[in-house]
Formats: sequence, C-alpha cells, structure tokens
Amino acid sequence: MHSEDTAARICAEPFPIEPLLALDRYPECGGLASFVGTVRNHHDNRQVEALCYTAHAPVCEKLIREIEAETRARFGVPYLQVRHRVGRLAIGDVAIVCVARAAHRAEAFAACRHAVDEVKHRAPIWKEEFYGDGSSRFVEGCCIREDDEPAHDHSAHAHHATPSAELP
Repeated sequence: MHSEDTAARICAEPFPIEPLLALDRYPECGGLASFVGTVRNHHDNRQVEALCYTAHAPVCEKLIREIEAETRARFGVPYLQVRHRVGRLAIGDVAIVCVARAAHRAEAFAACRHAVDEVKHRAPIWKEEFYGDGSSRFVEGCCIREDDEPAHDHSAHAHHATPSAELP
C-alpha cells in the first residue's frame, strides 16, 4: 500500500505538494496534470482578507476517496490524488490540490479537472469569506446531490466556464 492510500484528504495544516506528484512511481505514465487552487483576494467585487473552510471530515474523506476511485476508472489513470485544506487560510494559501498521472496528457488533464469539479460539487465543505470591511459571509456553493441523481453540469456556471481554447 502506497502512503497516498492512507494519507488524509482533508488537512488542517499546509501540506507539501511535491510528494503528491509521485515522480518516483508510475513509470508507465508520461502525463502529469495538476491543479493548485489558492485563496484569491477578491470575490464578487469585494476585497477578501482571508477565508475559512469547514467540513464534515469523515464524510469528506469518504467522498474524496470515492471521487478519486471513480475518476481513475472513468479516465483510465493509475494515479489521482486530491487534498483540501480546512481552517483559516490567508490570501495565497493553497486550498486544494489535485494531481493526476496518466499515459498521456489528455487523460491526465481531463481526470484532474473532473476530480476538482466533483469535489467542489459533492464534498460537504463550506467556505466563509472575510472581507476588508470586517464583514464575512458563507459563499453559496453547490448542494450535495443524492447518489441516484444525474451528475451536475458545471459548465452552466460562469465560475466553472470551460475555456474556449483547446490545450495543445
């Protein structure tokens, strides 16, 4: 069993990204795609000073592992890892990381994007933003869907819009 099989997916402390790249394993994989989501300093034309993620950790751990397994099977990637922070994060702090290894880049990119979208949609993680004027609010997110409901189309949301240019 690799260490990634037992590592926590929900993390209260910063985590190193380099070990997630799995560069010393999976020699059959020529493609590596990653997404690193950081805390930005604005949202809806408001200055963001910090944010706080809260989560139902046991459910999140289970769901993220399920999303990883589903994504590996769907896109044929032998390796996919997701980590998400909880707690108070400053501007620039890493909030989420996803790494996918595949034989080719297309599968790695697709798997990475899919996994991040699924975590954002399905995992019970709540984000509270703290603003420059001293106020705060929880950001409206996607609802947790029931297992028998069809997958949600993220492209309908402006903040999930797919770039029109194709990657090389």
